[in-house]
Amino acid sequence: MDKEDEMLEELRRIRTLLEPKPAPPSPPQPKGLRAEFIDFLSKYKVMGMAVAFIMGIYLGGLVQALVGDFIMPIIQFVTPGIAWEAIQVGPFRVGHFVGTLITFLIVAFVIFLIVKITKKWGVE
Repeated sequence: MDKEDEMLEELRRIRTLLEPKPAPPSPPQPKGLRAEFIDFLSKYKVMGMAVAFIMGIYLGGLVQALVGDFIMPIIQFVTPGIAWEAIQVGPFRVGHFVGTLITFLIVAFVIFLIVKITKKWGVE
């Protein structure tokens, strides 16, 4: 019987662990429009999102300038006499698509590097 009692006790412990816990009480809601607005700004970190959005716009412009002013001229130099952006296959502007694809890949890589460096520095 001792073995059966141990098993029953273990099953009881498992049952108590599996019982749903009551939901934690919600924090008190701020009163007044001003307090709600300040709570909204701090809860959703709106200022941080706004700064990140603005920085992202200008970072994208910087990387596009890098691609358009430095990378693409190198491609033009490697492929002399070929206007690669004007390459068309039927009605499709394949050259323009390839240029946009290269720009996207470079932008994605630069953002990857920035995220990797900031994680290494502990800035998240």
